[in-house]
Amino acid sequence: MEVTDRLCAAMNSRDADAFAACFAHDYRSDQPAHPARAFVGREQVRTNWTAVFAGVPDFSAELMTLAKIGDDVEISEWAWAGTHIDGSPFGMRGAMVLGIRAELVAWGRLYMEPVESAGPDIEGMVQATYRPPS
Repeated sequence: MEVTDRLCAAMNSRDADAFAACFAHDYRSDQPAHPARAFVGREQVRTNWTAVFAGVPDFSAELMTLAKIGDDVEISEWAWAGTHIDGSPFGMRGAMVLGIRAELVAWGRLYMEPVESAGPDIEGMVQATYRPPS
């Protein structure tokens, strides 16, 4: 079983200890689109996911795609869903690039973002992104 498959099983059983056990003690996490969210350590993984499972008690993860590069990188696409304890919907989609060492996640780059149900369509997004020179 691939490390990513073990992560998915731990997420769907909402078991923060099993989830954290998939990570090296010196795990390094980066979110390139959100650099302030970087952290190091398995214990921070456990803390983070304990909070996620408490805040979204029906959390579910769908592993949509998994690709391996050699024996030491797994790239996965995810859809996460559930309901926050206040009744509001929870949804995130994105990808993870994980470095594997000794069958544990040694480093990760996460590209997970909240699902935006409303907001600009593609033309509006392009308009907001591209600002022609004055």
